[in-house]
Amino acid sequence: MTEDIVAGSLDLSAQDLGKLRHYLIDTISNEMDGESSSPEKREGKIKQCLNDVYTRTNLQLPETVREEIFKEVLDELLGYGPIQTLLEDPDITEVMVNGPQNVYIECGGQLIKTPITFENDDHVLRIIDRIILPLGRRVDADSPAVDARLPDGSRVNAIIAPVAIDGPSITIRKFHKDKLSISQLIEYGSITGGMAEFLRACVIARLNIIISGGTGSGKTTLLNVLSSFIPEKERIITIEDSAELQLQQAHVVRLETKTTNVEGRGAVTIRDLVRNSLRMRPDRIIVGEVRGGETLDMLQAMNTGHDGSLTTVHANSPRDTISRLETLTLMAGFDLPHKVIRQQISSAIDLIVQQSRLNDGSRKITAITEVAGMEGDTVVLTDVFRFEQTNISPEGKVIGELKPTGIRPLFSPRLEAAGLKLGPEVFGASIADVFTSNRQRR
Repeated sequence: MTEDIVAGSLDLSAQDLGKLRHYLIDTISNEMDGESSSPEKREGKIKQCLNDVYTRTNLQLPETVREEIFKEVLDELLGYGPIQTLLEDPDITEVMVNGPQNVYIECGGQLIKTPITFENDDHVLRIIDRIILPLGRRVDADSPAVDARLPDGSRVNAIIAPVAIDGPSITIRKFHKDKLSISQLIEYGSITGGMAEFLRACVIARLNIIISGGTGSGKTTLLNVLSSFIPEKERIITIEDSAELQLQQAHVVRLETKTTNVEGRGAVTIRDLVRNSLRMRPDRIIVGEVRGGETLDMLQAMNTGHDGSLTTVHANSPRDTISRLETLTLMAGFDLPHKVIRQQISSAIDLIVQQSRLNDGSRKITAITEVAGMEGDTVVLTDVFRFEQTNISPEGKVIGELKPTGIRPLFSPRLEAAGLKLGPEVFGASIADVFTSNRQRR
């Protein structure tokens, strides 16, 4: 062991503890080199080896210090190094490594810088390799960016030099095993009971729904919730870049894209999977996110009998969603007139659900908007529900109200044909309005 660590010392400095940690990691790595046990047995052997190596140092560290050192060593050998603790914290939703000295988290919708650091760029690169190598992925100067998924389903993006100027970057969107339910969204104030009842009816009645929103606004969470309304008897095909959806129905086929191999071939794109899904006798097609030419294929599927499809798109408002879908459709490589594309969109999409992350970090549905057809060259949009912000509290909390606009959507007969008759109060009619309406009908 290094001479700088005095055997039996009870007063090791932070620098000495760092040297001890390195010594333990290097010694255990050397002793375990060539070990071909299963992951479960390997973990047990590493823990035993750690105890043996520590015993040989003759150090008598305080129990709390020893436990901390042991955890750091095991995180480095079995986990993802300094960020392992962050990944284990259920309150943290995202982990962002901006080079070795800057590690941020998202917690409660807010970005927070942590005191956690890596030793250097090489240390970050080792963790990136530990994430992607078991998946058959690679990252190097020729391919400096990679998307991957941790064993628990968390989504990972890593990017290195020469593209990442200030050091290797890792972004991890954590996967939550316990998915949110519609009742929890109501409890959190993300949606009202009336909105939930309306969306449930729309899903069951097989309307085509787009969930739009910015990065981290909760689109996938909402897609999971809406998917839970699909009847058990239907065959569902899900298509994603990284499998995140957690559907509970029995008859689900999950498809995931594939990147190119080392020779630059063999990629399977979202568009490939959308086309293939049409040959798989789907009752429902759910695409995690449309972001390219597959948008045209999705619209065509919606327009040719595949009702009840669901997907998400990056857009900041329902009107922006139409423009975004138009742009993505053009990426399919066909020189279609803008009016033709808008007609495709207006006939395919029934409903846009706008999901937003507000300034205080809260996530809400801020609009539920019907796509009501075309007027000339313009797609007509009608808000059925809307969030109206009224103030900001002294603590920075956004104050507002989710409420119906009083307008019944044009597709209401489709809901009723499916046996889903919603009361007028769902759309904002008061008891007095209902009474007056009934008297006029009599």
